[in-house]
Order: sequence, then structure tokens, then C-alpha cells
Amino acid sequence: MRKISRRQALVLTGSATLATPAIAQSKQAPGVTATEILLGQTMPYSGPASGYAPIGHVEVAYTNFINDQGGINGRKIKLLSLDDGYSPPKTLEQTRRLVEEENVTCIYQQLGTPTSMATRRYLNQKQVPQLFVASGATQFGDRDNFPWTMGWQISYQIEGRVYARYVLNERPDTKIAILYQNDDSGKDFLKGFKDGLGDKASMLVATVSYEPTDPTVDSQVVQLQSSGADTLFVASIPKVTAMALRKVRDLTWNPLYIIASVGASVSSGLAPAGLDKAIGLITGAYLKDPSDPQWADDPGFKDWLAFMKQYQPNGDLSDASNVYGYSVTQTLAITLKQCGEDLSRENIIRQAANLDIELPMLHRGIRFHTTSTDYYGMKKMRLQRFDGKAWVPFGEPVGV
Repeated sequence: MRKISRRQALVLTGSATLATPAIAQSKQAPGVTATEILLGQTMPYSGPASGYAPIGHVEVAYTNFINDQGGINGRKIKLLSLDDGYSPPKTLEQTRRLVEEENVTCIYQQLGTPTSMATRRYLNQKQVPQLFVASGATQFGDRDNFPWTMGWQISYQIEGRVYARYVLNERPDTKIAILYQNDDSGKDFLKGFKDGLGDKASMLVATVSYEPTDPTVDSQVVQLQSSGADTLFVASIPKVTAMALRKVRDLTWNPLYIIASVGASVSSGLAPAGLDKAIGLITGAYLKDPSDPQWADDPGFKDWLAFMKQYQPNGDLSDASNVYGYSVTQTLAITLKQCGEDLSRENIIRQAANLDIELPMLHRGIRFHTTSTDYYGMKKMRLQRFDGKAWVPFGEPVGV
């Protein structure tokens, strides 16, 4: 077994910048024993968003890594990861099973906006942490109304504003078309982009939505092209990113082409359409792209690569989902470490709202920072351009 590096040890034990409050007495949530912390999650291992399945696999693998290093404060982590097919009714069914039958301590990294929204009210009524939801929808930072729910990634509204500002700088007289998912995530991207345009909102000439179950988005792309737009923003899951890209190129339409970070996986969002078709695309990122050779000598990348080779040897090393799941679970490890012996549900969400960390695979200058009044931990990203093989970042981190 490869020896744990100092950087990985810091992730497992917490950082000196973190403040751990004094614990008056030991408390335990359901799922916590003297030797184990039982967590649950739902993932789209099947269905239209199955391109995200590697996230669940790598998160389970990283808990195994944690356990091989002795666990968290002497306890091993067990993560029950169930398939919901990206179907909200199935997500609610599986979540009820995890909470009421399996007695998990919390729901960790539930993936998807519509699916996580289907369980948010239930989990808050049960006072079960819905921890680090895999979505940037602003609804997962609504501390006042849903204090048991916290997202992890950058807000889709912030991301939309970043792209709009880039367009204003690059093409101040352009016409813009947007393809977005017909749910809260897509509407967040749309709102953020409009907000970023400000008094230039008239530049937006066409907006068309799609459903995740749509077999094709060809008609939507044709409609957007017919608007006369010469800038296109596609806010979609990887499967739809690939379908839209293929159709755009088939039409020989060559707009300034921006895609949302959630659909920018090289392996599942670009490769199915052909990497040559993706040259020049713009997206944003807060995590280092594992397919970019510039990170070859980066210590954080080396640790991630060593982890993948040992714990996920069949994982796609070009898939950013594997970096995402790795980094979120590092955040989980720090949160649980801060809890000390108070593993009550109340203290778990309290410590999740008490983080200020710079994870090894985050871009320089980007931190995950939460407080008791601010559940939006990720607030910046870097723009990057696809060169035919990898996403190459440019400029400094931008955001709020």
C-alpha cells in the first residue's frame, strides 16, 4: 500500500485554519456506533444522468481509503450508495429506505437538482442532514428555510453570471442563445446569465429548454440557430452536452460556444460527440482537470492519481467526476473530524457550516468556505478552453 502523503494526512486530520468548538458531552446520531459512521446517498447509476455514476463509485472508494488510514477519530465510514435512475420518485423512495430502514446518520452527496429537491422537505422535517448536495442550485443553500440542507459546488447563478460577463467582454455586440434543463438547475443558470448581462439583456435573443429524458435536442438546437445568435450557452447534463454539440457542428454553426461545468466532462460530455468538435469550447471550473498535462507534477494531482490507481484502478483518468467525488469526500472527512465525539446530527451540520479549506485539487485561489449564515461554500471558478485534448484554464478565479 502506498504510504499516505503529508497532504493527504492533512485532509484526513483537518487543517490548522479550522476551529473545532469545545464538546461538552458525547452524542451519537442514528448510524453511529463506537466503530462506525453509516452514511447514505442516492446516485444515478442508471438513467439519463448515468454519466455522473463515477462520482458515487469514487466516493465509496475514498471512504475505503479513509478507513485504511484508521478512519475518522477511530471510526470507520460506511457509505450506502443506491441507484435512483435520476428519477425523483425513486430518489424519495430510496432516501426513505436509507433513513427509516438503514438508519443512516445523514444523506451525503445526493446527486441532482430535481432528485434532491424531491427529498429536501422530507429530510428537513426529519432533521437529517442533507450534506453537500451534488448540485449548484441556489435552493440548496437556503439556510433560513431548510437548515439541514447544504450544497457543495458553485452556485449555478454565480456560474451563469461569470459566463455572461465573459461574453460582454469578448463580444459586446453579440446575439445570445441558451439551451437549459427544464428544472430549478436550468432556471438558475438562466437567471444568473441574465443577471450578468444587466442592462444588456436584449442581447439574449433565444432561450429553449429540454427535458433530461428527451431522446434528442436536435429541434431545440435548430430553433436556437434560427434566432440568428452567434453566441451559444448550453447548460446541461453530459449526455445532452454531447447531443447538442453534435447537432451544432452538423449544422456548421460556429458560435462562441460556452457549456456549463456540470456537462463539461471530457469522457461523457465531449467524447461521445467527438473531441475535435469541442475545440474552442469555453467552460468554468474550480477543480483541476485531470486530462490537462500541466498538472503532471502538481502534488495534489499526484496524490489523486496514486489514489485512483490503488482504489479505482478501472476508473477513467480523464473524467473530472473522479476528481469531484474525491474532493467532496475530503470535505466530508474534515467535517467529521471536526465533530470529535459529538456525532449528533446537529453537530454534523454545524461543523459543515464551519469550514474554510483549500483542497488539493481546487484551483489556486479557490477555497471552500461556509459559515452558520452562509451555506454557499464555493464562490469562484476559473474559465478554461478546450484544446482538443484537455481543458486549459486561463485568467484568474472569478465569481461573487
